[in-house]
Amino acid sequence: MSKSSWQSRRRPGRRGRQQNPWLRQHSSQRYATEVPQDLQDSDYEDGEVASTSASSSTTGASSVPDLPGYYFDPEKKRYFRLLPGHNNCNPLTKESIRQKEMESKRLKLLEEDEQRKKVARMGFNASSFLQKSRLGFLNVTSYCRLAHELRVSCMERKKVQVQSSDPSALASDRFNLILADTNSDRLFTVNDVKVGGSKYGIISLQGLNTPTPKVNMHENLYFTNRKVNSVCWASLNHLDSHILLCLMGLAETPGCATLLPASLFAGSHPGTDRPGMLCSFRIPGAWSCAWSLNIQANNCFSTGLSRRVLLTNVVTGHRQTYGTNSDVLAQQFAVMTPLLFNGSRSGEIFAIDLRSRSQGKGWKAMRLFHDSAVTSMQILQEEQCLMASDMAGKIKLWDLRTTKCIRQYEGHVNEYAYLPLHVHEEEGIVVAVGQDCYTRIWSLHDAHLLRTIPSPYPTSKADIPSVAFSSRLGGSQGAPGLLMAVRQDLYCFSYS
Repeated sequence: MSKSSWQSRRRPGRRGRQQNPWLRQHSSQRYATEVPQDLQDSDYEDGEVASTSASSSTTGASSVPDLPGYYFDPEKKRYFRLLPGHNNCNPLTKESIRQKEMESKRLKLLEEDEQRKKVARMGFNASSFLQKSRLGFLNVTSYCRLAHELRVSCMERKKVQVQSSDPSALASDRFNLILADTNSDRLFTVNDVKVGGSKYGIISLQGLNTPTPKVNMHENLYFTNRKVNSVCWASLNHLDSHILLCLMGLAETPGCATLLPASLFAGSHPGTDRPGMLCSFRIPGAWSCAWSLNIQANNCFSTGLSRRVLLTNVVTGHRQTYGTNSDVLAQQFAVMTPLLFNGSRSGEIFAIDLRSRSQGKGWKAMRLFHDSAVTSMQILQEEQCLMASDMAGKIKLWDLRTTKCIRQYEGHVNEYAYLPLHVHEEEGIVVAVGQDCYTRIWSLHDAHLLRTIPSPYPTSKADIPSVAFSSRLGGSQGAPGLLMAVRQDLYCFSYS
């Protein structure tokens, strides 16, 4: 067969495919259904894939339709087709896309925070504040409150140099928790050791008032490989003489509550006698703890357990148990009234009358309700109000006389973590660290969000900062400020 006859036989079939209008129309309709017009003009890349679409999570892409099987990149302003992740060495996932967006937001807020571009309230700055005070538009109470808010918005971040007898440990041990004492001249720390377990220390805050903040870490040889559920300062011999720790059980070792003398930490309290021993109480499954400063429960501490509250006298060893309907995750003693406030996993906040017997039915003096598990509580100074936060991210201020919520603080992020709450009435602020690693400061007066401080490190569930705010950081001569511990670093945000 000649070459010309072979080519003449192929031409009719090829012309038939090109001239078939139904096939051409059906193919174009099917391609238009599968791939939008925006995708026909875009370059397809196999490496840019994801497991699901996240276009609705970005602000810039809120007006872009969410197409099944495609991911819209707001930076490149184009769609990318989604492929199975196992076919690619570096696939995009919903979590990685979310992490990228959160990191971009964090870096932007960190830059704004360092430049202090944002003010506490819209239209409120130093010049307008001084002008209103000179004209007599502000009374003394408003003047002090707004002055603190202005200083909070101007706090600068400084890295604190921590000095220790073992510098190599400081480079590897990570801060897990920090807790300032009543006078704010000491900071109790729980550090996660690299080889496993935890290590305790006390930081002396005397050097925070220098231009280059330096503090000393005092350690001891008391280690534990058990998780610390709760911690608070205890005043057994004198004010803040001990630290009360609630430790989880491990394997066959039951949980316990330990009173650790602060003087065991060498150099943390010079001039005091070392007691030389600590007290340990076998209390399994303790979720929370609180030390009593109430005279009707002298030398006593409370532990919140699974479905019960245990009140223990350290001197006599006497115990009193109160049965509850849920696990108790937060506790605090009142000082002027014989009440112990408890926050439970069910969302109930109830007060125990310390004068009543545990076997009676009238020991619940008050009941408040949240929609989620209560993780932290704090009673205000006059004991007429109580503030509580829960695992739904709600922070509420309750009036104990009317048992009604009078104020709610928006913006806190929490889904399941045990996160503390800090209320400081002298400055009129509320401080809380969210599960998104942002430290937020609200006005106690009107629940206005004054400042949002991003973490120095990328957002991670393992790197949630621990903070401590005080009116006098470093002692009676100190200035108000915020301490933030994250990873191996300690930062100070002081009033300027």
